[in-house]
Amino acid sequence: MSATPPLFLSFKHNSTRGGTEVIKCKAAVAWESNKPLVIEEIEVAPPEANEIRVKIVTTGLCHTDLYQLYDNKHPDALPTVLGHEGAGIVESVGPGVTEFQPGDKVIPLPISQCGECRFCKSGRSNHCDEGWNPFSVQVVPTFTCRGKKVYQFMGTSTFSEYTVVHKNDLAKIDAAAPLDKVFLFGCAVSTGYGAAINSAQVTPGSTCAVFGLGAVGLAAVMGCRNAGAKKIFAVDINPDKFDRAKALGATDTINPKDYDKPVSQVLADLTNGGVDFSIECTGNVEVMRSAFEACVKGWGVSVVVGYTDLHDFASRPAQLISGRTWKGSLWGGYRPKDGVADLGKALLAKRLNLEEFISHKMTLNEVNDAIELMKKGQCIRTLMAVCPE
Repeated sequence: MSATPPLFLSFKHNSTRGGTEVIKCKAAVAWESNKPLVIEEIEVAPPEANEIRVKIVTTGLCHTDLYQLYDNKHPDALPTVLGHEGAGIVESVGPGVTEFQPGDKVIPLPISQCGECRFCKSGRSNHCDEGWNPFSVQVVPTFTCRGKKVYQFMGTSTFSEYTVVHKNDLAKIDAAAPLDKVFLFGCAVSTGYGAAINSAQVTPGSTCAVFGLGAVGLAAVMGCRNAGAKKIFAVDINPDKFDRAKALGATDTINPKDYDKPVSQVLADLTNGGVDFSIECTGNVEVMRSAFEACVKGWGVSVVVGYTDLHDFASRPAQLISGRTWKGSLWGGYRPKDGVADLGKALLAKRLNLEEFISHKMTLNEVNDAIELMKKGQCIRTLMAVCPE
């Protein structure tokens, strides 16, 4: 075991399991870094106290999954079942679970909401003391494959027909919710939409720029629109994404490759000194700096959404001293159970256009094809069917 454990393979809740109702099912297992996932038969343990076993109906593929497979520097945290953006149906519950019942439609959550810790009670953060700990890596015996214990990923592992999650890491969704769309609430839409609504707190009539037009960035565009922004600049080096951005509310599109000066200067020239709000959704530290420096002095707010733990990021102190704010956003600033409820209401009110995010539809058996599409920048979100409802 490495001295510094991998961030996303931390295990949230330890328990001693009992019971004999093991389910055998299909899952995509990552056995080695930088290698294709393997469709395997795995064994999924029954839920213990405060746990729920969920049948996964749909799942998406996120860059965070690829980060773990290709960029993470901890190959000893394998094998694992990836996937953290999914939707499903409760199959069974363990002792102590009263919030959920078999048959409920649910969204597994990559972050926790216990409601009792200092963070949950503060009302100031969506962190939770019961959440995953980047310094505690253990193989909780949820999954077994070929006689070996398999790591669970972010407490969810949605690349499996069945998974087990803690009650703090699951949100109920309306029975009428379409699982082939609301799986996006597990990561992309909550993260991007919330970054605009909650973290940046975009104001009516403001000017915004969103850097990176993957699913998270497009959700940020939609959030800026719904918050009443007057101008929304969608920034990406792939112009094929511009039409979707416009459909979700972008008023202008910018390809940095079309200019011979920094994109921050391009935006400053177009907006009389810079945008009111910028949202970075790439995980690239150079883009983080560009997004920050594209903000207007005095009150500009830049939000870092894209994840990386490989590089430092920097800017000059004068950029902050002049009145700009640089902040981060985890899961869109939503307290997860509450956030899913809020997003569900927005969907029913027809304020969320989730169809624009789904560029491809596949099955779990085709997960490696989905990975190749994402690596080449040829998809927004690939919806993968896992189990029938």
